[in-house]
Amino acid sequence: MNFNKLTDSLIQELKSIVGEEYAITNDEVRKAYGSDETEDFNFPPEIVLKPVTKEEVSLIMKLANDHEIPVTPLGARTGLSGGALAVYGGIGLSMERFNRIIEIDEDNLQVTVEPGVITQVLQEACQERGLYYAPDPASRGTCFIGGNLAENSGGPRAVKYGVTKDFVLNLEVVLPNGEIITTGANTLKNSTGYNLTQLMVGSEGTLGVITKAVLKLIPYPKNRLLMLVPFKSSIKACEAVSAIFKAGITPSALEFMERDAIVWTIDFLKDQTLSIDEDVAAQLLIEVDGNNTDVLFKDCEIIAKVVEEYEAGEIMFAESEAQKDALWFLRRRVGEAVKSNSIYKEEDTVVPRFELANLLSGVKKVGDKYGFKSVCYGHAGDGNLHINIIKGNLSDKAWEEDLPKGIREIFELTVALGGTLSGEHGIGYVQKGYMDLAFSNVELGLMKAIKNVFDPKGVLNPGKIFK
Repeated sequence: MNFNKLTDSLIQELKSIVGEEYAITNDEVRKAYGSDETEDFNFPPEIVLKPVTKEEVSLIMKLANDHEIPVTPLGARTGLSGGALAVYGGIGLSMERFNRIIEIDEDNLQVTVEPGVITQVLQEACQERGLYYAPDPASRGTCFIGGNLAENSGGPRAVKYGVTKDFVLNLEVVLPNGEIITTGANTLKNSTGYNLTQLMVGSEGTLGVITKAVLKLIPYPKNRLLMLVPFKSSIKACEAVSAIFKAGITPSALEFMERDAIVWTIDFLKDQTLSIDEDVAAQLLIEVDGNNTDVLFKDCEIIAKVVEEYEAGEIMFAESEAQKDALWFLRRRVGEAVKSNSIYKEEDTVVPRFELANLLSGVKKVGDKYGFKSVCYGHAGDGNLHINIIKGNLSDKAWEEDLPKGIREIFELTVALGGTLSGEHGIGYVQKGYMDLAFSNVELGLMKAIKNVFDPKGVLNPGKIFK
């Protein structure tokens, strides 16, 4: 792609739009905004802009489009696929000042929110009103709603409540040419024209810049029970997942963690109160929620009987809120622990949940073939396995030249099992070379044509999704 560089006169125009304070060109800030949580990449934009109104975003996009300057939307930069990397320089469009919860509508169970609101902040504000916004990625304490919308984020409780797209009613969006649109209506049902709202969700900031979202809420469940189930076999743990659902139980969360994921996280947290027995190969963290505790205890009894058939060890029930918080804290920090331990690459595979054991087994075989170690964990109830490939003692040559072949084989297996390349992290910068495994040329052509309709000059988040 060929884009223009920012000139001094264009920089002055941009400063006049957002103000000197919010148009930043110094190297240190640009470098900080040139990374997300994807490996160790850094692509500094030429300028970081921090608008605060949709009109400012509109003017920025119009200028960029007219002068063919690339624009990369930025949020909290917690992504794992490189979606917020300014790979062509240009403008880094930070949405962090769009941080208002505009309205919590208790009558219609809706919330109107700007994209720079932290997910956990939104959840807690809703919970104070007895309402629940369920999507909760592991980074919920730092990630922004805008990023969740861009990647169609999920998290542990997607298994029962759905992912981000299932909670989005309407969006306000600035198009690449600066025009401002509303994608839908603030209603639970809408069969009026094409569904532009759902097209925007998961489009990874390539079609428009979201400046406001109307999200659905549900009543907050009054009770949660949490159990930690150990297994001597990782494969048996995966096989138990589908059996739980076949027994008629839909947990509010069902998480899988391999032994190394648990041990590394305990070491990372330096928490002496957490431990894992020597013979445990994997654990399932299983939560049920609802308003009737008798029903929840009955669900746990059924789950206990199911996992017993898959050679589960002694089940630990979290007896206090502190214990529940400690277990969830461990699970949510696994990604950080793995990253701190070694250079790594993370793949976000997803398959039908019955195929989870076959996926895990296949991943280990690919690792043996190419000489790499993998640490796996994820949202087992969704069939969503996060595969962390560890560099360890691999040579730089093997890491750069052989590993991509292994990753391709993992994705080929995933697709063969009825799955796809990403469950919730997106394709972004790092997975675009594998899109041919998931889609035919016709299907990819349709996607590229949609991109061209919205962004004919290709200025918005270029270098993502497609090669």
